[in-house]
Amino acid sequence: MNSETKQCQNCKKNFTIEPDDFGFYEKIKVPPPTFCPECRMIRQFLFRNEKNLYKHDCMVPGHDEKLISIYSPTSPMTVYDTNYWWGDKWDPISYAQEYDFSQNFFKQYHNLQEKVPRPPLVNNQAVNSEYCNFADQNKDCYLITSANRNENSFYGFGLIGNKNISDCLWCSDSELVYECIDCIKCYDLKNSQQCENCVSSAFLFDCRGCNNCLFSTHLRNKSYYVFNKQYSKEQYLEIFKDLNGDYKKYKEMVDKFDVFKKESSMRKSANILKSVNAIGDNIFSSKNINQGFDIYNSEDSSYLEEGLKAQSCYDVCFFENTELCYESISLIGYGYFFTMYCRDSRNIFYCDNCHACSECFGCVSLHKKSYCILNKQYTKEEYEKLLPKIIKHMDAMPYVDAKGRIYKYGEFFPSELSPFAYNETIAQEYFPLTKKEAIARGYKWKDKEERNYAIDIKNEDIPNDIKYVNDSVIGKVLECAHQGKCNEQCTEAFKLIPNELIFYQKMNLPLPRLCPNCRHYQRLNQRNPLKLWHRTCMCNKQNHAHGENNCDVEFETPYAPERTEIVYCEKCYQQEVY
Repeated sequence: MNSETKQCQNCKKNFTIEPDDFGFYEKIKVPPPTFCPECRMIRQFLFRNEKNLYKHDCMVPGHDEKLISIYSPTSPMTVYDTNYWWGDKWDPISYAQEYDFSQNFFKQYHNLQEKVPRPPLVNNQAVNSEYCNFADQNKDCYLITSANRNENSFYGFGLIGNKNISDCLWCSDSELVYECIDCIKCYDLKNSQQCENCVSSAFLFDCRGCNNCLFSTHLRNKSYYVFNKQYSKEQYLEIFKDLNGDYKKYKEMVDKFDVFKKESSMRKSANILKSVNAIGDNIFSSKNINQGFDIYNSEDSSYLEEGLKAQSCYDVCFFENTELCYESISLIGYGYFFTMYCRDSRNIFYCDNCHACSECFGCVSLHKKSYCILNKQYTKEEYEKLLPKIIKHMDAMPYVDAKGRIYKYGEFFPSELSPFAYNETIAQEYFPLTKKEAIARGYKWKDKEERNYAIDIKNEDIPNDIKYVNDSVIGKVLECAHQGKCNEQCTEAFKLIPNELIFYQKMNLPLPRLCPNCRHYQRLNQRNPLKLWHRTCMCNKQNHAHGENNCDVEFETPYAPERTEIVYCEKCYQQEVY
């Protein structure tokens, strides 16, 4: 079978379906996609709200407590307390609907989604960590998302197995780490990116096995380096003493390192380690991956974002231990097709928040059920007879949204059926739009609520040095420097929690000037986008393997051609690191 070029029905750009892709679609018996890979990713992201939390009434009859929820109080979704939702005092089968062949499937399904109760957020086995989302087994943590097995950690995303860290993105197995991105097994590290096994250092980029280093890039197993130059221990300590809790001095250092990073502009084409035949960025210990981002221990899969241990999967994101899955988000299990927030299940289609289920279609909030359609229980024979008729009906009576996009069997949920506005979801984080742009593309938008905070400490009045800060700041409302004027889900103001202040004091760090959301966006902006461009290695150094001629190795890279970085292939890059 040859490759085929199609026009995306969403963005109208052309995209290519390769022969291997067609083989996968035939294997799982779905038609080829009508959205391009990027639009498919955005469509899934529109159903995942991570950071916008609300107080929501518990809707269990007779319960009047307030819940921390990803659903706003104006959302039509029915929200139950997490413990009650997991319990056996209510029955999701009681919401069963008979399939109506006179109506479109997605409309029937959306009606079911709004009626069947759901948990307020995803936060399992939490200990004193109630403000965490998409989280497991965290203790004494606050406002971390996509985070598992952390302790005493705050304001982060993609955190695994850390202790005493704050304001980090994609960090694991680290301790006493601050404002770090893509760092692994580090200790006492500040304002660094793509580092591994680094200790007692700050302002590093792409360093390995370093200790007591400052303002450096591309180092390997070095000590007492500053701006990539060797110093004696005594000289280093003299320089290091300026790294203290004074905000103005610290800001000067942040700016100075940003300039140095740009000047030291060599970059590897993509951050791919211990992987074979992998295309994407931040791919580790994987093989046969096409267009993967932030992928671990996976193989034979394409169009992936954020997860580990995928086998033969296409278009899945936020996953763990998945096999033969397609067009699904937030999943653990085998044979998921067009699902979200499901785990430990098998062979389920168009399901939402279903767990330990098998052979289900169009179901919501089921536990340990099989052979159900729209939450109605069927026998195996009835299910297998009815399912092909429904698939045929979805093709004959497709859902058509307000922008004329057509949804037949084989498409993920229509974006306009998401319970969230575009700017409530991670779509806004990775593919930011203005309100005008979002509405023009047919997406919902949530206008900023009037907050009218009584600011206790104006931004310019936040103490400059941490040594002048005591416990009296706890509970005070601090003004965010952006004052809600940015496009970064700014909360306009923020408070400190006690453990957070202890962390700043222990690490000798100044108090932040931005709210947690704005700080999160500053970190996101330092990472590469979830896109790839075809480019050629820019190396022209004659001492490399290519000799007198420029290197002609071609690759897919997240560095756009207009960017200023000098992008090398893997071999040329390794010849240049220290």
